[in-house]
Amino acid sequence: MIEKEIRAMLERYFDVLQTQDLNEFDKVFNANCVLYSAQDNNFVVRPFQEYREMVINRKSPVELGSGRKDEVILLDILSDEMAFVKVRLQLFDNIMVDYLNIVKTDGNWSIVSKLFYREGSAV
Repeated sequence: MIEKEIRAMLERYFDVLQTQDLNEFDKVFNANCVLYSAQDNNFVVRPFQEYREMVINRKSPVELGSGRKDEVILLDILSDEMAFVKVRLQLFDNIMVDYLNIVKTDGNWSIVSKLFYREGSAV
């Protein structure tokens, strides 16, 4: 049951990254979520609201006709309310690897922190 709920949330996550539907975005990402990345000697900390603004101000991968490839690599359920997930996906022309900490609050799973890394080019 828990794994099925989490996988359903991950499908919404993959869809949100492609469509940038803000109604779904606000369900998938917890309002307290923080995103982190470190690449090429550049450490990025991006609070939810800042990330949301980026999404609002860009064309979605669907609008740009970008390809899509999503994969759940690891799903580790810590409890009935917490889990850790590793995913790989295509976002625009990039292959990204994300580590997601997710929590179930008020009956819904959402991302509370995300570490992301550009693994390479999709083209």
